[in-house]
Amino acid sequence: MLYPIVIHKDPESTFGVTVPDLPGCFSAGDTLDEALRMSQEAIELHIEGLLEDNDAVPIPHSIDEHQKSTEFQGGIWALVDVDLDKLMGPAERINITVPRFALRKIDAAAAKAGMNRSQFLVRTALSASF
Repeated sequence: MLYPIVIHKDPESTFGVTVPDLPGCFSAGDTLDEALRMSQEAIELHIEGLLEDNDAVPIPHSIDEHQKSTEFQGGIWALVDVDLDKLMGPAERINITVPRFALRKIDAAAAKAGMNRSQFLVRTALSASF
């Protein structure tokens, strides 16, 4: 899953990284390359903590959406690829029964989101808050 990050650099400081979709997830690095590497680790650790606490894993929004926020103005944007399978464990095949009408709606929504049926169902379930 691709998580947008925003990198800020103030004079005489390190590169600071914020992960807008993961409140409280921050990182830094002395160089831009190091900031990118450290952000990967920070995101993975943050998600591991969410999973351990049985909290929902936030679904990332687009950079376009985040750029509308004045909080992130002037930053450098990047995407960090996080392997959720590594954090959540291997995928398991299941057999479920779904009404045909619902399945058509699921498939249409998945296609619109650029995902397959399984990806869509997992993403939707993980973003649900109870």
